[in-house]
Amino acid sequence: MRDPLDDRELTPPPSFYEARSTRQKARAAGLDPDRWYAVEYDREIKNGEVKEVQFWNLSMALFRGDDGVLAAVQNRCPHRHLKLTHGAVEKCQLRCAYHGWSFNREGLLTDYSHDSFGKPLIKSRLRTFPVDVRYGLIWVFPGNPELATVQKIPEIPELMTENPWAGFTVDYTWKTHHSMVIDNICDFAHAFLHRKYQPFVDAKLTHYESDDDKVYMTYDTYMAEGKFSKYFVNRKRVNTRSIEICYEYPYQWSNTGDSIKHWCFLLPIDERTTRVFFIFYFDSVKIPLIPMNTPKWLTQIVLNASVPLLFRPLLAEDGVALEAEQIGYESHWNAPPIELNPIVPLLQKLTAQKWQGYVDRNVRSEQAAPVAEAEPEAAVV
Repeated sequence: MRDPLDDRELTPPPSFYEARSTRQKARAAGLDPDRWYAVEYDREIKNGEVKEVQFWNLSMALFRGDDGVLAAVQNRCPHRHLKLTHGAVEKCQLRCAYHGWSFNREGLLTDYSHDSFGKPLIKSRLRTFPVDVRYGLIWVFPGNPELATVQKIPEIPELMTENPWAGFTVDYTWKTHHSMVIDNICDFAHAFLHRKYQPFVDAKLTHYESDDDKVYMTYDTYMAEGKFSKYFVNRKRVNTRSIEICYEYPYQWSNTGDSIKHWCFLLPIDERTTRVFFIFYFDSVKIPLIPMNTPKWLTQIVLNASVPLLFRPLLAEDGVALEAEQIGYESHWNAPPIELNPIVPLLQKLTAQKWQGYVDRNVRSEQAAPVAEAEPEAAVV
C-alpha cells in the first residue's frame, strides 16, 4: 500500500510518443542530429589519441591521427562489439583493443592483425561522422552526412577577424535534460538564484516573437550589477539596461549593447545528461580608476582572471538548480505546468516541434529505403 504522504508519481515520465502536453514532449525530445554540435575542446585530443563522445545515446570514437587530422566513427567494433575507444590510434587508423581489427578514417576495415584463416578481408565499414573545428571546439555532425554542408556552424564574426574580441569558453556537464537548460538561460525570472553575483536584476520582458526556427526576446534589466562585475563595465559606452536573447534552434545567443555577447551550444548526451559549452566575448572592459576602455590584450587578461572568480561559480548555480529541477520533474511529471513567463511554452514548443520533424523525416526515409538483402551466412565472422 502506498504511503498517502508520498506525492511522487509511481511511473517514470512519458516518452515523446506517450507525452500529452507540450512540456512533457519537450522534456522527452532529443535534439535534431542533422545539425552541428560542439563535442569537445580541440586541445583535448592530441595526435594519436582517441576519446568517446556521445550524442543522445549514440557513442562515437573521436580520434586524431599522427598527421593531426580528426575523424569520428561509430564507437563499436563489428566483430565483438567492443568500444573502439578501448583501442589505440596507429598512424591514421583506429585499432580495436581485442583482436586488433583496424579501421581507417573512412570507417573501412583495413586489416585484422591476426590470421585470416584463409578468408578474404571482410568488407566491413563503420558509420562515419563529419568533423570540423571552430572557435577552439571540435564539432561533429551526428545525423545525415549529406546535410552537413547544408546546415552550418553558427558564424561568430567577432571571433573570426584578424583582431578578434577577447573572450573565453567554459563548459559544464549537468544531470538535466537539454530543454531545461534552454528554459533556464532564456527565462530571466530567476534572478533570485543569482543574488550573490547579480548578473541581471529586475528583468522585464519587453518583446518576444517566434517562428519555426527560433524564439527571440528582449528584456529591460540591469546587467552586471554584482559587487565585482559592475566596476568593469563602461556604462557610458555600453547600454547595459537591456539584453537580446534568442533560442536559434538548437543554439542560443545573447547580445548586450553590441559589446557583450555569448553563444551557448548544447550537447545532449542522453535523456537526463547535457554538456553545455558557453562562449563569452567582449568588445572591451573597463578597469576601475582608469578612464579609458582596455585594449584587447588587457581585456583578455581581465577576463581570464574573472572566469574562476565570477563566471564559473555563477553558472554553476544554474547547474545546481537544473539538476534539482530534473529530479523534481521525474517525481512530479504529471503535475499541471505553471509558467508565468510566456516565452517558456514557446521554447518548449519549438524543441518538441523540431524533434517531431526529425522523427517524421526519419520514418519517411525508412519507408522509402529499399529492403536490403540478407548477407550470406558465410560472410558472418
